[in-house]
Amino acid sequence: MKSFAAFFFVAATALGLSLQAAEPTPAASPKAAAPVHVMALPGGMEWKAAPPALPAGAQVVLLEGDPKAGGYFAMRIKLPPGYRVPPHFHPVQERVTVLEGTFLLGQGEARDETALKEYPAGSYISMPAGMRHFAATKTGAIIQLTTLGPWGITYVDPADDPRNKK
Repeated sequence: MKSFAAFFFVAATALGLSLQAAEPTPAASPKAAAPVHVMALPGGMEWKAAPPALPAGAQVVLLEGDPKAGGYFAMRIKLPPGYRVPPHFHPVQERVTVLEGTFLLGQGEARDETALKEYPAGSYISMPAGMRHFAATKTGAIIQLTTLGPWGITYVDPADDPRNKK
């Protein structure tokens, strides 16, 4: 029995070492990017007009990553007073933190003002891919979107898509 236990221990150890050696480490992987230390102070952030997929009036600042690519990204979106985003959905899970103001969010394929729920500064929202929702502000808000790309937006009614308006 002792010899079987010794054999099992040696075999398991050897197997573990061979599996460990076979797996590439992130540093050895040619696709692995060097870690980046990101520090952004509010006064140094350069706000730009939001991409044409969002209704006019919003501004964005990309903090990290690339929303069009796979992988993690973080961006802030400044929404002016009275801003509205028609019912839409995203191909990936969307994670939103409300940094300033009050963000209004409703679920469903049709805009229903009575379904809007208020999320004050400090709130966190996580929505699964494909969840139909719509958003608004009364007095403006700044939200932070942190999730995995590629990110996109599809409007339930294509006529609501700002990219289709000339």
